[in-house]
Amino acid sequence: MKKIYFLCDAHLGSWAISDVRKQEMRVVRFLDGIKEDAGAVYMLGDMFDFWHEYRYVVPKGSTRLLGKISELTDRGIEVHFFTGNHDLWCGNYLEKECGVMLHREMLQVQLGEKIFCMAHGDGLDESEKRYLFLRNVFHNKICQKLFAAVHPRWGMCFGLAWARHSRMKHEKVEGFFEGVEKDGIYRFSRQMLEKQPEIDYFIYGHRHVDVDLMMNDKTRFIILGDWVTKFTYGVFDGTTLEIKHFQDKKFNVTNLYQVQ
Repeated sequence: MKKIYFLCDAHLGSWAISDVRKQEMRVVRFLDGIKEDAGAVYMLGDMFDFWHEYRYVVPKGSTRLLGKISELTDRGIEVHFFTGNHDLWCGNYLEKECGVMLHREMLQVQLGEKIFCMAHGDGLDESEKRYLFLRNVFHNKICQKLFAAVHPRWGMCFGLAWARHSRMKHEKVEGFFEGVEKDGIYRFSRQMLEKQPEIDYFIYGHRHVDVDLMMNDKTRFIILGDWVTKFTYGVFDGTTLEIKHFQDKKFNVTNLYQVQ
């Protein structure tokens, strides 16, 4: 079988990133480099720092990424796009114009002979009461319609400013894994595994930390990292899943966040 790739958390268009064009091109060069051997690409959320589709308007920017995704789907490569907490306001643009398969919930699928369970990862930690309340507000259909009534000039500005504030607020605490007993996403996965022991891989994004742990003698728990400071991705060849770091010779920078 052809290889299957996994990546997440590029936060394209972020006002907290020093050079958004180089950030986008780094992702595009990666996708261009895998197009010959890829059978599918799974983008596990927050590929955009803020994405809101109005009825007749889509966000400015990221045209090179959208073009590359369209090229992949035109070649018959499946591109699965998971909504994250930064780009949950997707309509049908990416599906109709770029040919992606859009996922708003956790996906469980068999790839080769392995069972994968994938999600962005937000909303799985039941201890984050404040965040879960805010998440419910963002996912509320009435709230979404009210926000869509705001002119795009102001709506997009507010969304990007909010995302930048959130990013810089959490930058110092992200990138750390507190251990299997304290991590809410791991606890969620462990509870799910007790009910579905056939699962081979749990794969998440969201946390901007790269974690690869064995939950038992066959099941792996993976958090993919990000494409802002780590540039990590997963690749599955039908038998083995490897976590790798993308080395971009044209842009050898390890952290794209602006110094505040």
